[in-house]
Amino acid sequence: MPVPRERLALDRGPGGRQRTPAPQAYPAPGHWLVANMGRDRSYDITAGRSERRGTPLKDAGDLTAWLDALLDGLGLAGTHLCGHSYGAWLAVRYALHAPQRVTRLALVDPTQVFAGFRPSYLLRALPTLIRPSQDRARSFLAWETAPTRPDETWQRLYALATTVPSRRLIAGGRPPAADLRMPTLVLLAEHSRAHNARHIADRARRALPRAEVSVLPGATHHSLPLTEPEELNSRLVDFLR
Repeated sequence: MPVPRERLALDRGPGGRQRTPAPQAYPAPGHWLVANMGRDRSYDITAGRSERRGTPLKDAGDLTAWLDALLDGLGLAGTHLCGHSYGAWLAVRYALHAPQRVTRLALVDPTQVFAGFRPSYLLRALPTLIRPSQDRARSFLAWETAPTRPDETWQRLYALATTVPSRRLIAGGRPPAADLRMPTLVLLAEHSRAHNARHIADRARRALPRAEVSVLPGATHHSLPLTEPEELNSRLVDFLR
């Protein structure tokens, strides 16, 4: 049976449930996007806040099962899958869990896939995680996105999202990315403070010799959907079409 030509995008997860203010082929942190021959559907990353049949999602296995149910509900035998940051980690987890359902995989500045976080990034993020507030979120975002200047509305929404009650990030171990067999695209932010982009690019090429791996100039981890969106969109659309 032919695989439906659908594209599903997974984004950052808790702490960033906002859309870009300008039209994008790729969503801003915190949303799922299903593109169906010109139709877009958006799904919130559950990550412990939403519930499936009354039972909170507790681990990575629950997330992959939820994705199975999502694709089943949409009537999709397979999909092109794209993820940014935490969403890229989940995309890889799902591609390993159900490789027959993932025809192409695009990873945008993936975290916890080819290497861990920089200690400096975790230290900067820690106050926002322990005692979230809009001021702390804005301070962290300003540090990570410098010297870019993300849209002010986008920054306000990012800060507001950190104050959503009962947020809980579902985490897990680093997946064995070298076991991926589908065509894969890896796009990295040149000035990402989450990790060293060149180091991640080298690791990605070693793990996946047939993958397309590129570093996008000028972007940081959190500003990536807004920094030079034409190049990002063009690369994703060309790969996922």
